Amino acid sequence: MTRTAIATEQAPQAIGPYSQAIVAGDFVFCSGQGAIDRVTGEFEPGTIESETTRTLANIGGLLGAAGVGFGDVVKTTVFLVDMGDFAAMNAIYATVFPDPPPARSTVAVAALPKGFKVEIEVVAYKPHGV
Repeated sequence: MTRTAIATEQAPQAIGPYSQAIVAGDFVFCSGQGAIDRVTGEFEPGTIESETTRTLANIGGLLGAAGVGFGDVVKTTVFLVDMGDFAAMNAIYATVFPDPPPARSTVAVAALPKGFKVEIEVVAYKPHGV
Protein backbone atom coordinates (compact mmCIF):
# COMPACT_ATOMS: atom_id res chain seq x y z
CA MET A 1 0.00 0.00 0.00
CA THR A 2 1.23 3.47 -0.87
CA ARG A 3 1.23 6.20 1.74
CA THR A 4 1.17 9.80 0.58
CA ALA A 5 1.92 12.69 2.90
CA ILE A 6 -0.32 15.75 2.85
CA ALA A 7 1.57 19.00 3.37
CA THR A 8 -0.36 22.26 3.34
CA GLU A 9 -0.10 25.85 4.50
CA GLN A 10 -3.84 25.65 5.32
CA ALA A 11 -2.93 24.06 8.66
CA PRO A 12 -0.03 24.48 11.09
CA GLN A 13 3.22 22.80 10.18
CA ALA A 14 4.07 19.66 12.15
CA ILE A 15 5.86 20.41 15.43
CA GLY A 16 7.65 17.07 15.46
CA PRO A 17 8.67 14.14 13.28
CA TYR A 18 5.25 13.41 11.80
CA SER A 19 3.19 14.29 8.74
CA GLN A 20 0.28 16.72 8.89
CA ALA A 21 -1.82 13.98 7.31
CA ILE A 22 -1.34 10.72 5.40
CA VAL A 23 -3.46 9.25 2.64
CA ALA A 24 -3.35 5.46 2.76
CA GLY A 25 -5.66 3.51 0.50
CA ASP A 26 -9.13 5.02 0.75
CA PHE A 27 -8.47 6.81 4.04
CA VAL A 28 -7.01 10.12 5.18
CA PHE A 29 -5.41 10.09 8.63
CA CYS A 30 -5.00 13.60 10.07
CA SER A 31 -2.51 14.12 12.87
CA GLY A 32 -3.85 15.62 16.07
CA GLN A 33 -4.44 19.35 15.89
CA GLY A 34 -4.57 22.02 18.55
CA ALA A 35 -5.08 25.77 18.72
CA ILE A 36 -2.02 26.78 16.72
CA ASP A 37 -2.24 29.73 14.34
CA ARG A 38 -1.40 28.28 10.91
CA VAL A 39 0.36 31.48 9.81
CA THR A 40 2.48 32.31 12.86
CA GLY A 41 2.92 28.74 14.12
CA GLU A 42 2.17 29.99 17.62
CA PHE A 43 -0.18 28.42 20.13
CA GLU A 44 -3.17 30.67 20.79
CA PRO A 45 -4.36 29.81 24.29
CA GLY A 46 -7.91 30.75 25.13
CA THR A 47 -11.21 29.37 26.29
CA ILE A 48 -12.13 25.80 25.43
CA GLU A 49 -14.54 27.26 22.86
CA SER A 50 -11.87 29.34 21.10
CA GLU A 51 -9.33 26.52 21.20
CA THR A 52 -11.87 24.03 19.81
CA THR A 53 -12.82 26.47 17.04
CA ARG A 54 -9.16 26.99 16.04
CA THR A 55 -8.46 23.25 16.26
CA LEU A 56 -11.38 22.40 13.96
CA ALA A 57 -10.34 25.12 11.50
CA ASN A 58 -6.89 23.51 11.33
CA ILE A 59 -8.48 20.12 10.71
CA GLY A 60 -10.59 21.68 7.97
CA GLY A 61 -7.41 22.90 6.29
CA LEU A 62 -5.91 19.40 6.35
CA LEU A 63 -9.09 17.80 5.06
CA GLY A 64 -9.37 20.32 2.23
CA ALA A 65 -5.75 19.74 1.20
CA ALA A 66 -6.53 16.01 1.02
CA GLY A 67 -9.61 16.60 -1.12
CA VAL A 68 -12.19 15.70 1.53
CA GLY A 69 -14.35 17.57 4.04
CA PHE A 70 -15.95 17.21 7.44
CA GLY A 71 -18.76 15.13 5.90
CA ASP A 72 -16.17 12.51 4.92
CA VAL A 73 -14.83 12.04 8.46
CA VAL A 74 -15.65 8.58 9.81
CA LYS A 75 -13.80 8.63 13.17
CA THR A 76 -12.48 11.25 15.55
CA THR A 77 -10.57 11.17 18.79
CA VAL A 78 -10.82 14.14 21.12
CA PHE A 79 -8.26 14.61 23.90
CA LEU A 80 -9.27 16.93 26.75
CA VAL A 81 -7.13 18.06 29.67
CA ASP A 82 -10.27 18.80 31.70
CA MET A 83 -13.33 16.61 31.17
CA GLY A 84 -15.29 19.49 32.68
CA ASP A 85 -14.80 21.16 29.27
CA PHE A 86 -16.68 18.36 27.50
CA ALA A 87 -20.03 20.14 27.05
CA ALA A 88 -18.46 23.38 25.77
CA MET A 89 -16.15 21.51 23.38
CA ASN A 90 -19.04 19.35 22.22
CA ALA A 91 -21.20 22.39 21.40
CA ILE A 92 -18.52 23.74 19.01
CA TYR A 93 -17.66 20.28 17.64
CA ALA A 94 -21.32 19.64 16.73
CA THR A 95 -21.39 22.68 14.44
CA VAL A 96 -18.89 21.28 11.89
CA PHE A 97 -19.90 17.65 11.42
CA PRO A 98 -23.04 16.96 9.35
CA ASP A 99 -25.42 14.10 10.15
CA PRO A 100 -24.66 11.40 10.73
CA PRO A 101 -21.72 12.54 12.83
CA PRO A 102 -18.58 10.41 12.82
CA ALA A 103 -17.80 7.78 15.43
CA ARG A 104 -15.86 9.38 18.29
CA SER A 105 -13.81 8.68 21.37
CA THR A 106 -13.16 11.37 23.96
CA VAL A 107 -10.30 10.84 26.35
CA ALA A 108 -9.15 12.81 29.40
CA VAL A 109 -5.39 13.27 29.46
CA ALA A 110 -2.97 14.70 32.02
CA ALA A 111 -1.45 17.18 29.57
CA LEU A 112 -1.21 18.04 25.87
CA PRO A 113 1.61 19.58 23.81
CA LYS A 114 2.18 23.33 24.17
CA GLY A 115 -0.48 23.51 26.91
CA PHE A 116 -3.48 22.83 24.65
CA LYS A 117 -6.82 22.34 26.39
CA VAL A 118 -8.01 20.17 23.47
CA GLU A 119 -6.45 18.16 20.66
CA ILE A 120 -8.47 16.41 17.95
CA GLU A 121 -7.43 13.83 15.35
CA VAL A 122 -9.62 12.52 12.54
CA VAL A 123 -9.84 9.78 9.95
CA ALA A 124 -11.74 10.48 6.72
CA TYR A 125 -12.86 8.21 3.88
CA LYS A 126 -11.74 9.08 0.35
CA PRO A 127 -12.56 6.49 -2.30
CA HIS A 128 -9.66 5.74 -4.66
CA GLY A 129 -9.59 8.00 -7.66
CA VAL A 130 -11.68 10.73 -6.05
